[in-house]
Amino acid sequence: MRNTIACALIAGLLAPALARADAVSDFYTGKAITLIISTGVGGGVDTNARLVARHLPNHLPGAPSIIPKNLTGAGHLQATNYLYGQAPKDGTYIGAILPAFVGFQVLDGRGAQYDVRNFNFLGSSDVENANLYTWRTLTMKRIEEAKERQVLMGATGAGSYTMLYPTLLNNVLGYKFKIISGYKSTNEIHLAMERGEINGRAGNFFSSLKSQNPDWLAEKKIDILLQIGAKRDPEWPDVPLLTDLATTDEQRQIFKLFSAEIALGRVFITTPGVAPDRLAALRKAFDETMRDRAFIEDAKKVEMQVRPLDHVQATTLAREIVDMAPELVAKAKAAIESP
Repeated sequence: MRNTIACALIAGLLAPALARADAVSDFYTGKAITLIISTGVGGGVDTNARLVARHLPNHLPGAPSIIPKNLTGAGHLQATNYLYGQAPKDGTYIGAILPAFVGFQVLDGRGAQYDVRNFNFLGSSDVENANLYTWRTLTMKRIEEAKERQVLMGATGAGSYTMLYPTLLNNVLGYKFKIISGYKSTNEIHLAMERGEINGRAGNFFSSLKSQNPDWLAEKKIDILLQIGAKRDPEWPDVPLLTDLATTDEQRQIFKLFSAEIALGRVFITTPGVAPDRLAALRKAFDETMRDRAFIEDAKKVEMQVRPLDHVQATTLAREIVDMAPELVAKAKAAIESP
């Protein structure tokens, strides 16, 4: 009798969870999830996002397919605004968005039709430093040289790192970067560098360089002058951090703010309003994908590293940025205002 009662109690406890799992599986079976990627085809963010898209369905109830879709424009704003306002809120849309969208909301905000606090974070597949480099024909070996001569930097739009970092260095430290904006993708910026139209680019990541442009590193076609992050990358110990350039406490405080955003890494989000059971399934699937041996092996093949954050860590970091003290916001805004 006691065994019968115990089994009944266990069944009663498990039934709601099993019902939720079945409901999620029923919803996703035969469906496709659209993955919005905020960069152009072929770059590091795109390669990483498509890699995750190949493995994530294996861990989702109902095994839906995932269709990557590149949505570029306005420095990642177009993709972010679309996910927030236009995409269905039912768990069939997720996004791989460069984390610039987080700081942009509070530091600029022009054209931002979203609130970071309302996005649902799934996690981040890798955390690494961003960088700034110039083409070898410029023969620039130290970033301080940009205080003495003009350097043409390619940029995609106002919300992108390609524009943010040169502007920040110009305004805070008096550098002479001239920003040439309007490129549709970072691949176009790279082609323009190779053609000699511009001198350099900011806001790439080291793994992207290694996977997309290994010849640039092997043949020393670029000079890496700066890295942005909490600490120096072990492979580039002699390249200074953004915070290393500060000469005052106020400058260091401002640079730390922009470096903190990089700590979000290659972040994945979904829309506001997703049903709790589907959101939980998406987050669980993302975590399992990050531990999947097949995913990790495929990442190695394309020179991508897997150093993930879960959704709690990613959400916490994003909230710290958008809820920063007003006085620091004011200083940071002044540091990135266009002349």
